[in-house]
Amino acid sequence: MKPALHELAKLAKERQSENKKYFDKLKKHPPRDLDYQMQELHEREFKKTDCLQCANCCKTTGPLFTSADIERIAKHFRQKPQQFIDHYLRIDEDNDYVLKSVPCTFLDAENYCTIYEVRPKACREYPHTDRTKFYQIASLTLQNVSICPAAFNIVEEMKKRIPMK
Repeated sequence: MKPALHELAKLAKERQSENKKYFDKLKKHPPRDLDYQMQELHEREFKKTDCLQCANCCKTTGPLFTSADIERIAKHFRQKPQQFIDHYLRIDEDNDYVLKSVPCTFLDAENYCTIYEVRPKACREYPHTDRTKFYQIASLTLQNVSICPAAFNIVEEMKKRIPMK
């Protein structure tokens, strides 16, 4: 199933309860080969998914910026880190640096990232479906299925491949 972007939030909401129960069980009893299986599901999905056709993550959410991200991107712009912070970032309710606004300032009209080579770690790893100890990021994954069609498809395939009773 390849949900259309305009249907994604609705589909994710319809499956939210089911997915939450699934991830609660997964947290309690993660299969030994979960990370291996998730890597395989992730790779299979991203062979057929072109993020440039969507960029919904960049259009609707903003990444967290680590100190290393800020240093690297500021250097790219030939700025001091504080200049980069003052111009692009704010501190959110969790005391993290995030973009002042979305869509992402660095997303161009063709869905390309203008700082791709130095983009934040959160962007490089998104949607985090190939992360080790995947079961530990259930709440993040539940958020991402409503934003990222690939994450939605991965979770749907995961529920088929790794049934939780």
